[in-house]
Amino acid sequence: MFCHQCQETMKNQGCSMKQGMCGKSAEVADLQDLFIWGLKGISVWGAKAKEVGIYDNGAGFFVAKGLFSTITNANFDRADFIGFINKGIGIREGLKKQFLAAYKQKNGKDFSLQVPECATWVPADDPAILVKAASGSGGWLEIKNEDERSLKAIVLYGLKGMSAYAEHAYQITKSCQEVFEFLMEALAALVDDAKSQEDLLDLVIKTGQMGVKTMALLDEANTKAYGTPEITHVNIGVGKNPGILITGHDLVDLEELLEQTKGQGIDVYTHSEMLPAHYYPKLKKYAHLFGNYGSAWWLQKEDMAKFNGPVLFTSNCLVPPKEAYKGKLFTTGAVGFDGLPHIPDRPKGGKKDFSALIEMAKTCDPPQELEKGEIIGGFGHSQVMALADKIIAAVKSGAIKRFIVMGGCDGRHKTRDYYTEVAKALPKDTVILTAGCAKYKFIKLDLGDIGGIPRVLDAGQCNDSYSLAVVAMELQKAFGLADINDLPISFDIAWYEQKAVLVLLALLSLGVKGIRLGPTLPGFLSQGVATALVEKFDIKPITTPKEDVAAMMAGN
Repeated sequence: MFCHQCQETMKNQGCSMKQGMCGKSAEVADLQDLFIWGLKGISVWGAKAKEVGIYDNGAGFFVAKGLFSTITNANFDRADFIGFINKGIGIREGLKKQFLAAYKQKNGKDFSLQVPECATWVPADDPAILVKAASGSGGWLEIKNEDERSLKAIVLYGLKGMSAYAEHAYQITKSCQEVFEFLMEALAALVDDAKSQEDLLDLVIKTGQMGVKTMALLDEANTKAYGTPEITHVNIGVGKNPGILITGHDLVDLEELLEQTKGQGIDVYTHSEMLPAHYYPKLKKYAHLFGNYGSAWWLQKEDMAKFNGPVLFTSNCLVPPKEAYKGKLFTTGAVGFDGLPHIPDRPKGGKKDFSALIEMAKTCDPPQELEKGEIIGGFGHSQVMALADKIIAAVKSGAIKRFIVMGGCDGRHKTRDYYTEVAKALPKDTVILTAGCAKYKFIKLDLGDIGGIPRVLDAGQCNDSYSLAVVAMELQKAFGLADINDLPISFDIAWYEQKAVLVLLALLSLGVKGIRLGPTLPGFLSQGVATALVEKFDIKPITTPKEDVAAMMAGN
């Protein structure tokens, strides 16, 4: 195997042993590579189909959900990927057939078949042959030019992050055509030998631009479905009823679980990135949405062993489970793990069936108490702008000297304590804007407030980084500034996986400069590409909390 898509990759270069740092086996890693190669083949024909006015929503969703399934800590199941690969061949051939017929009708002649191998290859039925074939499926090390390899990796990993957000939006809107078409166009571009490095760099920025649109689409979908997030005090203690713990990002799954557990004597608890569900008016009306249990994803082995009840994974951030609680885990959506029961996709016009979790929960003890207290959140862009007059007055009076954006991912490396130390070291006249599970490094600290404005404003999930960008742009307008970089705002971003890659690209596409990125720069960045990004966008690696706080307060 060779995988360098996450921040924990070995020696910051790439996992190349029998198992990745995430726990993914070499066989599954190879199958994922082969599956992505197949998705590129679908995308070649999808992009060509667009040229003759054909759009296949089913194929678009398959590509999006397929990319999502290969994101770090999402799907570890060998059998799933063998099935995905074979299903993908059928989808690809269907698109190819539609295109060829339309092309002939439009042009009066057959299409001259000049496409990459991924658009024509058909696997053998033997799964062992599939795995062996993965070594020839366009793996990273086959790209000899390291800058080309780096640019293609940035695009692909940005697309993976985009696919996750698009999949969540699609569950609500049932329409993501612009995003799905871009995913196909970009994947097709990655196997187009005519693309220069300049073309690929341009595609990196376009990926960021579409990332902004995708996050805006998800923001709009969530708000229309569940109301505008509002300031909320979330309980982090436990009740006396048995519970179900839901983790991940999919609010539709949570809503359906809440509906099916009404009146059952079961409390529902959120975990990690599902915490912001409490901020939505429609969801917080459920009295048995009790609170948030535990901390960030990487602590799940401790949290889930003590929860006692069943746990539902709705998106990535699954860590290979311990036997002690493995029998209580369920997956759904793009998540999978060998031996764990999987809740099937909802039938057309129907709901998912969570009865297995509900019946199990009734036999379980209540959760063990980990802590007491509450978390305050719900500071999405609408809520923050409702406080705009107060915030602007505080900035003009000098009560607020600077905003520090510390969003993104948390992780298990000790180096990530940097973000806790930065939060503690920031002067009391600063406000932290956050989104994503990086918040768990500091959101439970007592950092006080400034004139009633909490010093930590949580916008929500990692996709709600869009809210932070909107807040920055609205403040730019309010202060009459020509450049977003003239605001008293600094970006100190933590990354772990591919959604954070997309968030970074989105910020770059909006013109944000001077972003600090840590705890390490991505291992898939070549020196040449890293130098180009530093020159164009002034991206900086983190240093020490003391040095970085001093620099940010000085506007550097």
